[in-house]
Amino acid sequence: MRTYTPKPGDVERNWYVIDATDVVLGRLASHVATLLRGKHKATFAPHVDGGDFVIVINAEKVALTGNKRETKLAYRHSGYPGGLRATRYAELLEKHPERAIEKAVRGMLPHTTLGRGQLSKLKVYRGAEHPHAAQQPKPFELTQVAQ
Repeated sequence: MRTYTPKPGDVERNWYVIDATDVVLGRLASHVATLLRGKHKATFAPHVDGGDFVIVINAEKVALTGNKRETKLAYRHSGYPGGLRATRYAELLEKHPERAIEKAVRGMLPHTTLGRGQLSKLKVYRGAEHPHAAQQPKPFELTQVAQ
């Protein structure tokens, strides 16, 4: 018997909404990365983008444990020599909370063309409103995220 390999055209994609209110950033990112990769499906294959679309709402209300909000730094580089910039997570979550979640999820996906395609299925919004009601997203309940 041969091993089943899913074709990119055979993949059925669902839409999920995750509420990030009071959820620890790393635990949220690991659940989102699993959904984006498709590891929750029986037809998972590491070389096929078989994941689902994920909408994260209330990004500004995500939690960080300990004193990471004041001490943890988010880095970015302009591409030029000496272009490394650091921002504290307190400031990042205040100005651009979407970037904090995207950065955490990006680190948990493959750093390849496949991973960049999977990351494009992530939609993060600061508040509770999102423009994807036409896709009829299902709410996804996070389990084992006790603070």
